This record gives sequence, C-alpha cells and structure tokens, in this order.
Amino acid sequence: MAGLRQKLSDRGPFAALLVAGCAVLSLLVLAPLYTLLSKSVENRAGEFVGLENFARYLSSGGIESAFLNSLWVAGLSTVIVVGLAFMAAWALTRTRLPLTGWVRGVLVLPILAPSLLPAISLVYLFGNQGVLKGWLFGAEIYGPIGIVMGSCFWTFPHALMILLTAMDNADGRHYEAASALKASAWRTFWTVTVPGARYGLVSAAFVVFTLVITDFGVPKVIGGQFDVLATDIYKQVIGQQRFEMGAVVSVLLLLPAMLAFFADRYVQRKQSASFTARSVPYKARADRKRDVLGALVLTPTVVFILAIIAMAVYASFVTFWPYNLDLSLNNYQFGRMDGGGWGAYFNSLQLALGTMVLGTVLVFFNAWLMERTPQPKILTGVFQFLSLLPLAVPGLVLGLSYIFFFNHPDNLLNGIYGTLLILILCTVSHFYAVSHLTAVTALKQLDKEFEAVGESLKASRWRVLFTVTLPLCLPAILDVALYLFVNAMTTVSAVVFLYGPNSQLASVAVLSMDEAGDIAPAAAMAILITVTCAGAKLIQGALRFWVDRSTRAWRQGTE
Repeated sequence: MAGLRQKLSDRGPFAALLVAGCAVLSLLVLAPLYTLLSKSVENRAGEFVGLENFARYLSSGGIESAFLNSLWVAGLSTVIVVGLAFMAAWALTRTRLPLTGWVRGVLVLPILAPSLLPAISLVYLFGNQGVLKGWLFGAEIYGPIGIVMGSCFWTFPHALMILLTAMDNADGRHYEAASALKASAWRTFWTVTVPGARYGLVSAAFVVFTLVITDFGVPKVIGGQFDVLATDIYKQVIGQQRFEMGAVVSVLLLLPAMLAFFADRYVQRKQSASFTARSVPYKARADRKRDVLGALVLTPTVVFILAIIAMAVYASFVTFWPYNLDLSLNNYQFGRMDGGGWGAYFNSLQLALGTMVLGTVLVFFNAWLMERTPQPKILTGVFQFLSLLPLAVPGLVLGLSYIFFFNHPDNLLNGIYGTLLILILCTVSHFYAVSHLTAVTALKQLDKEFEAVGESLKASRWRVLFTVTLPLCLPAILDVALYLFVNAMTTVSAVVFLYGPNSQLASVAVLSMDEAGDIAPAAAMAILITVTCAGAKLIQGALRFWVDRSTRAWRQGTE
C-alpha cells in the first residue's frame, strides 16, 4: 500500500504537467478547429444553417473546378516528385559517384526557400517575357503547368529525405544473395531495391500530396485563372469577405489532407524493421556503367534546382526586366515597395527566433514528459493524438481558424490578435508535429536505465534531465530549432490571414509585392529569406559539429 502511494505521488506532478501540455495543444489546435467547423454551418449573422453553405458552394461549381483541380494537380505532382526523388536517392546510395555530399546539399536547397520563389523564377523563365518562353511549345506557364513545376521544386527535398532514410538502411545481405544467384541489375532493382523502399515510397507520396494540395504560394503567383482550393479560400476571405464560405472551403481542403495523414499512419504501423542487429550495411561496389547512369539520373534535377535559384538571384539584381538588364541593388530597397519594407524582414526574424525558442522548449519538454516520466497510458495516448493532429491540418486552414477563435470578442485572448505573438503561436502549432516526432525519436534512443540509475543515486528526474538527457539529445534539439526557424521564415499560408499593420512578414511581403507588380523586389525578398535560412543552417551545422566533438567520448562510453 505504501509502495502504491509512493508511485502515485511520483506520477502525480508529471501527469499534471502533461495534462497542462494537452490543454495548451487543445487551446492552440483543437479549439480553433472547432470554431472553424462551427463557422462553416453558420450564416453571416452567426445563425445555424446546417449544410446550406456547403450546398451553395457545390451549386456554384466550386467542387467541379477548385476541388478537382487541386486533386489532379496534387496527384500529378506527387507522381513526378516521388519518381524523381526515388531515382535521385538510388543514385546517391547505390553508386560511387564523387561529390555526393555537395549534390545532396544542392538537392535540399529548395527547403530553405519560400514556396513563392520557384513561382517567381518560372515567370522569369517561361512567362510572357521569359528567357525560355518558347520552350513550352505554345503552352502557358500561368496555370496547371506552372503550379506543377513550382510544386515539384519545393516539395522535392521532403520526398528525397524520406527516401534517402529508407534506402540508407538497406541490408547488404539481400544484394549479396542476388549477386550469388546471378540476378541481373534490373531484376535486383525490382526484387530488392524497390521492395526495400516501399514504405518510404508510400510515406513520401502522402507527404508530397498533402504539401501540394494545401499549398497557397505557388498557385497564387503562377496559377492564373486556374482555381484550386487554397486560392479559393483566399478569394472567399480576402476578396469577398465571405468568412463562412471560406470556412466551407477550408473544411473541404481539410478532408483530403486528413485522409492522406491517416493513410500514412496506417501504412507506417504495418512497417517492420528492415535493418536488424544481424543486418550488414550496404556498400555500393565499383561499377562504371551504374555510376554513369546515376549521373544521368541526377543531372536534370540538379540543373532544374540550380536554374530556378539562379534565375531568382539574377532577377533580384536586374534594374528593370526585360528593358534594362543592368545589375543594381535597387530591388533591395524594400522601403519603396508595397509589403512592409525592411520592417517585414525584421518581423520575420523575430517570428522565426520566437518560434524557435518557444517551440523547441515546448516540444522537447512535452516529449520528455511523455517518454521519460511515469504517465497513465490513456494520457500519453491523448497527448500523442494532439501532438500529431497539426500534421493533418493545412496551414491556410489553421490560420483561418485562428481568426474565428482568437478574434471573437468573447475570447479572453482576443488582445493578441494582430500581434506577433499570435503569429508565433500559430507557427509553433502548425509545425509542432514533425518537431515532436524528432524529439520523441531522440528520447526513445536513450536507455531507460538512466532514470533507474538516477533513482538509485537519489537523483531526481529533473537532475537526470539536465545532466544526462539534455546533453545527449542536443543534436536532435538543434535539428528541431533549425526546422522551426526555417519554416517560420518561409511559411506563407499559416500567417497570411493573421498579420497586423505592425506585424507584416517577409514571406507575405513577397506575395504583396508580386500582387502589386513589383516582381523583381519580390524575388529579392525571397532570395533574402533563402540566404537567411542558409545562414541559420550553417550556424546549426557548426553547433552540431561542436556538440558531436564535445560529447563523442561520453557517447562512446555509454554505448
């Protein structure tokens, strides 16, 4: 009986803290979503009308245009991106090409840029006055072609990183067996390589599909008259001030995103370990023909990425396209353009730093409570659900739900609407899930004996946290911090409805300048965001190197 009381007294404070974590996530995600769903079944006066708003939207032809357009553009982009990413991952892991580290760096560059950047570059390349406008054989870049090309650019790194992880963990014994059985390279590819990466392929497909169907930046800049759900929400809310119809379209956008999310969760549950204790790491053998094939596979993607970025850099320095191609810094004088000037850039820096600090602390502390402290199973299940829910919620939907929830006059937190604080809270919520998974993975890799040894030495869990857990998890913490910083700098959809007169952001400024016809300054701001994110990546890389070197001896001693 005394032991039970001691166990409950040990669990109580930690359970209370995790309950508080659930309450915070409910406030930041569940409550706004509930308000959004409620708004979709109300009229402008706030009266309940059931499914009348949905019926009006369907009768207007929105489901035939925006919804179906979103589905097929996202589907086509997914097929292209997953195919190219798989070939690139194969070339990087199954050949012995030189400079693969540099090639990997180039291939993930798009993750540092706002999604608006490829759309702007494509206008300069293939637009009405583009340098390669004749290369589309008379087709228009403004529409589905431009949306697909821009979406492929910025979603490619997401698929590549998933597939690289899947293919890096290949078991070399399978390839040795195929070689012993005299299987051809083609047969080995289809019977060993592809099956070994099948879960990565499925996961990459769901991720890319969700990113494309919920993206706002690319279709807004280069979509022309081609309607998709994301731009339809913007038109309903900003253009027509029909908030209830914006809620309706948001619900429709939420459905395929949540379907893809739950399908991905189901597939991952079926996944079993492909790399066990008996596995032998795969090492590619020297094969000149295979290396040449790998180079041919990688070249088009590398050239496309570099061309998009180089075009944006060049356009940002051109004085007046295409009539005065002299290079100058005029486009970086943001104070003369719409969009908030340099103040927007510094607001984005504050947003990114605030999101990084608040998000990293919140994510890691909650993950530690869930993984390394005694908790009731039902509580950890609820918290896990709330932590992963943002992964299924498009940024545009979350941002609109924040309007309905925090801008309501009866909400005690109404005062933060239009401030930088609500932008930080929305951004932390939007990117919480991936950060949570990263922190949980790092914590799961630590032996549970650390806490047991701490108890035997009369050391509290708090002391074990600060003296053992935090130092060992520093690499993962740095990864979470960089992830939150970069996404806060580049996001558009999650914040486009929430900024106020004094909280304009650089990513939204790109959109504002593009709408005002200042395309070159928009390219300049997009490049500035990209350079800032690249600088943050270099700082994070240097810190990781220092942490790894400082803790190498300790880590080797604990293995």
